[in-house]
Amino acid sequence: MVSLKTKLSYGLGALGKDYACAIVYIFLMYYFTDVLGLAPAFVGTLFLVARMWDAINDPAMGMIVDNTRSKWGKFRPWILIGTLLNAITVVGMFTKPEAFSGKSLYIYISIMYILWGMTYTVMDIPFWSMIPALSDDKKEREEIAVVPRIFASLAWLSLGSLGLPLIAFLGKGNEGRGFSLLSLGIAGVFILTTLLMVTNVKEQIKTKKNSEKINLKEAFRLILKNDQLVALIGTVLMYNLMAQISGGVAIYYFKYVIGVETLFSVFTGFSGLAEIGSLMMFPILSRKLGRKKVFFLACALPVVGFLMLFLFGNIAPTNGTLIALAGIVAKLGGGLTLGISTVMLADVVDYGEFKFGSRNESVIFSVQTLLVKSASAVSGWLIGMGLSLVGYVPNVAQSGSAIMGIKYLMIVFPILLSIFGYVIYKKYYRLNGEYYDEIVEAIKVKREVEA
Repeated sequence: MVSLKTKLSYGLGALGKDYACAIVYIFLMYYFTDVLGLAPAFVGTLFLVARMWDAINDPAMGMIVDNTRSKWGKFRPWILIGTLLNAITVVGMFTKPEAFSGKSLYIYISIMYILWGMTYTVMDIPFWSMIPALSDDKKEREEIAVVPRIFASLAWLSLGSLGLPLIAFLGKGNEGRGFSLLSLGIAGVFILTTLLMVTNVKEQIKTKKNSEKINLKEAFRLILKNDQLVALIGTVLMYNLMAQISGGVAIYYFKYVIGVETLFSVFTGFSGLAEIGSLMMFPILSRKLGRKKVFFLACALPVVGFLMLFLFGNIAPTNGTLIALAGIVAKLGGGLTLGISTVMLADVVDYGEFKFGSRNESVIFSVQTLLVKSASAVSGWLIGMGLSLVGYVPNVAQSGSAIMGIKYLMIVFPILLSIFGYVIYKKYYRLNGEYYDEIVEAIKVKREVEA
């Protein structure tokens, strides 16, 4: 049985790491274009190119973690190392050296962003890979998976709703300075919560000492031959694209389309609360309704929420209550997706052990990190190129074509992606009900025989 102390420490680790993640995914595009004055097309292309490297980097890190043997286990050393390095890059990205401008600034930002992605990989893959190593009980896993997701959502909620006011307060009229000081504070919280986590959270299901180490080629083979992992990749990629596009363009939507920038904090604040609420309800809903129905709700609610945002944006665009309601409905589904996708990844680890005889938690969970960053790359490229194509100009009233382009990115794309995600899940994912229970039972019998 996993203790409350372990669960809370794991949750606090997620809080710190997701502060470092949220400031990038919520504000980085805006910071680069509107604060530093970088060209949107360049920023979008940078996001895409940097993530191409992650297609190799992330599975390679999963391989490294799975091959690690130490008295601290195979996860915690990398979580600590990755945190220290990533904290430095977060501050570096949001702090403009006075000596850099023009071409030198573009080079500096490119280097820092690529380093941020690499160091985030070092920390994030082993962090989430610990879940199947903490318990092999289905019910307990669902409870464990929800805790870090709730704390992570708290980070996104607080930063999304309070980020702009904090930046204004810290910067005192200088937005660049505000971002720099905020990133410094986040880096400090990140390091402290990770130290607490690696001290109190220890893996319970250990890799056999005589288990074979794997190479990079084998890591890719493990991913591609696991048909349920491939199905999950398609499903979760659609969700992450939906979340990243809507999250990345939201600040532009409320600033330029609605014309009330403060509604950005209202929308993100209330939607964040809804996400936490649905995460807390996920274990109960999963037991009452079953995972298939929960996943349907996870995909249907965002569609309804974004349709509401479209409707309210036309009939009452400055009504904060209606905007908040749309955000709540959309993110109720988002919270369910976060909960169920984390548990599904842990189930895929079991499926790999059942079918191929090896667990390889970190290789499999490396896919989660890769999906988040891939979605960030594609969404960043789409936003950057889209803004350029429709004639977006920072800090001025936008043209009709720019307004329409922002609306499509904020509403139409997320709706389509949510529908695609459900179609993939329905057609290809099979680890539910009796079939999954049979897999778990077969694994237990095999372990007893080997013991």
